[in-house]
Amino acid sequence: MKKQILAVALLIAGIAPFKLSAQTYVADKTIVLPGDGGYDYLSIDKVNRNLYVSHGTSVNVINLDTEKPVGVIDNMKGVHGIAIVNKLNRGFISDGKANAVVVFDLKTFKTITTIALTGANGPDAIMYDPYSDRVFTFNGESDNSSVINPATLKQVGTVALGGGPEFAVSDGKGKIYNNLEDKSSLNVIDSKSLKVIKNYPLAPCGGPTGLALDAVNQKLFTVCRENKGVSVVDIQTGKVTTTLPIGAGVDAVVYDPEIKLIFCSCGDGVTTIIKQKSANEYEVIQNLKTAERARTMALDAKTHKIYLSVAQFEPGTRKTIPNTFKVLVFKQN
Repeated sequence: MKKQILAVALLIAGIAPFKLSAQTYVADKTIVLPGDGGYDYLSIDKVNRNLYVSHGTSVNVINLDTEKPVGVIDNMKGVHGIAIVNKLNRGFISDGKANAVVVFDLKTFKTITTIALTGANGPDAIMYDPYSDRVFTFNGESDNSSVINPATLKQVGTVALGGGPEFAVSDGKGKIYNNLEDKSSLNVIDSKSLKVIKNYPLAPCGGPTGLALDAVNQKLFTVCRENKGVSVVDIQTGKVTTTLPIGAGVDAVVYDPEIKLIFCSCGDGVTTIIKQKSANEYEVIQNLKTAERARTMALDAKTHKIYLSVAQFEPGTRKTIPNTFKVLVFKQN
């Protein structure tokens, strides 16, 4: 009652009352996309306001302002991730089944070329490091990373990783952090010398997949399938400082530095939302119901919406039902 009286008094005085409830997310809309096949990473082009959604042998493109499909990049063998290099107006797609990277134009969505990778098997995660001005693929079946010059469109190196890589993030200052799923550890890669300079154990994390960076507080958020947890890692020491419970079958994690929320998307149909109360204090504030197998995700930093891709499957199988693919959109309540 006292809180209600105070809120009314503040409104009468023309002062906005403080927020009385925790930040929560609700379903906003569903964007239906054609075709069948599996799905993996989603990636956002902040400059052109487009969302790229991997989908079997193609990538669907959705404009973030209209939330309507605007294009398709197709004729690939097995898409995983998408990296964006705005200064060159180029996107880079890891085609895992072709052991190649497909380069496309960010304006027209037309394919520019295909780069056949040397010494790579199963390119999966892909990212652009602005410090070294290179694109890195993380090859899940050859335990290494292929390095591409985005201007010349040539492979310029390979990084031995010492284990099966999952997602990676760049600090923009010469270091790339990369989860090794089978080793339950974290690599620190020098993006100029193309060498692993440190490796940190992530216990109690087991089977790390997605990775997100809080550059201001020098923290990494790594999500782990085996222990159903998200661990906070101090970049300076490599130590796990906090671990919180999340859902089962996690794949992706994103961090919104403006509203201080961490989102962990899990295949059991829940996205766990965690509030960063301080650099060293975290609290689970919501287990958002999404859809079973909605495990990959992207965050629009402008609107704070999250986007998850999902399809329906034939019962008891990993075979998608044609024309059930969609992107689920969730917004702040």
